[in-house]
Amino acid sequence: MPQLDISTFAPQLVWLAISFVVLYLLMAKLGLPSVAAAIEARRQHREEDLDHAARLRREAEAVVAAYESVRAGAREQAQATIRETTERLAAVAAERQRQLSVALAERTSTAEREIAAAKERALAEIRGVAADVAASVAAKLIGASPDQDTVAAAVDRVVAERAA
Repeated sequence: MPQLDISTFAPQLVWLAISFVVLYLLMAKLGLPSVAAAIEARRQHREEDLDHAARLRREAEAVVAAYESVRAGAREQAQATIRETTERLAAVAAERQRQLSVALAERTSTAEREIAAAKERALAEIRGVAADVAASVAAKLIGASPDQDTVAAAVDRVVAERAA
C-alpha cells in the first residue's frame, strides 16, 4: 500500500498538517461560530422558556390564590345568607304558629261557650219536658192536675241532687 511506504511519510505528514490547519481554520472561522451561535440561541431560548414558565407559574399561583379567596368569600356569604334565611323563616314559622295558637284558642273558647250554651238550653228543655212528664204522670195517678210551680220546684230539686 502506498500510504505505508516510508519514503512518502514526510510529504504525507506535511499534507496532513496543511489539511488539518485548513480544516481547523475553516471550522474555527465558519463552522464553529454558527454552531456556537446555534447553541447560544438554544440556551437563550431555553432560559426564556424557563423564565416564561416561572412567570406563568407565579401568575397561576396568584390566580389560584385569588380564586380561593373569592371562593371562601362566596362560601361565607352563602352561609350567612342561609343563616339569615333560616332565621327569617323560623321567625315567620313562629309567628304563624303563634297566630294559629291564638286562632285555635279563640275557636276553642267559642266552641266551649257554644257547648255550654247548648248544654244550658238542653237542660232547660229537659227540665221543661221533665216538668211536663211529671205533671202528666201525677195527673194520671191522682186524677187532678198539679200546680206547675210545685212540679217545676220538684224537678229542680231532683236535678240539683243528681248534679251534686
